[in-house]
Amino acid sequence: MRSYLYVPGNRPQMLTSALSRGADALIVDLEDAVPPAEKPAAREAVARWLRTLPPDAPVHVRVNSGDDGLDDARAVVCPALRGLTVAKADTVGRLAEISAVLDRAERAAGLHPGAVDLVPLLETATAILSAPALAAAPRVRRLQIGEADLAAELGVTPGEDERELLLVRSAVVLASAAAGIEPPAAAVTTDFRDLDRLRRGTIALKRMGFRGRACIHPAQIPVVNEVFTPTGEELAAARDLVSRFEAAGGGVCLDARGRMVDLAVVREARRTLAAVR
Repeated sequence: MRSYLYVPGNRPQMLTSALSRGADALIVDLEDAVPPAEKPAAREAVARWLRTLPPDAPVHVRVNSGDDGLDDARAVVCPALRGLTVAKADTVGRLAEISAVLDRAERAAGLHPGAVDLVPLLETATAILSAPALAAAPRVRRLQIGEADLAAELGVTPGEDERELLLVRSAVVLASAAAGIEPPAAAVTTDFRDLDRLRRGTIALKRMGFRGRACIHPAQIPVVNEVFTPTGEELAAARDLVSRFEAAGGGVCLDARGRMVDLAVVREARRTLAAVR
């Protein structure tokens, strides 16, 4: 997945068109985008909408913290749901709590155990320091950082190059790799009009190890998709590298420029090729 479009759960007119906006996946938001008084109605509306979609649609739902999040999870589990984005996911205990709810909801819906993924949203200092444990928790497919809330808690004001967030971003990439889960998806940027800055920032995040990015506006989707789509030159280089590695019998080989490469480099080449399949 290259792009994830956030859609407010209390805007049914937006839900009906969201799947045609070009994002690889949707994150239907039942948390910050929905006023407290509207949350119960939004939960039910999203649950009804999900049941109109085909099985395993590219849809995640961001659930609330606390007991509201457990109610959200119970309501939205169905064959169309790909996963839950868990707001304020500070502890493994919180993920275990939601996973237990999912166990029961999956059985009731006739789904296989573990059908619904979890994506913890790391929005606090506690969550960042717990990233290795959160990444290794059952059902967790990838991590994502809630950078606006995190920066507010830390008292950080990111500058143009956002170097103030370098430590936490690298920590989440490292935790994901150590746990053997998918690379994290990059956080949203709220300035959806400055697409040049979005491109620069997304390219930098890709170099850091992020794969995919969340969007808050459809205008951001083409830029994010472009950055995370391998170019023809990158694909050709990856195919050449894999071919050389296989011709060498799976051992150390030389790339087209005569540099020595091993399995770790070839693994990234294969990931590049898999991104377009």
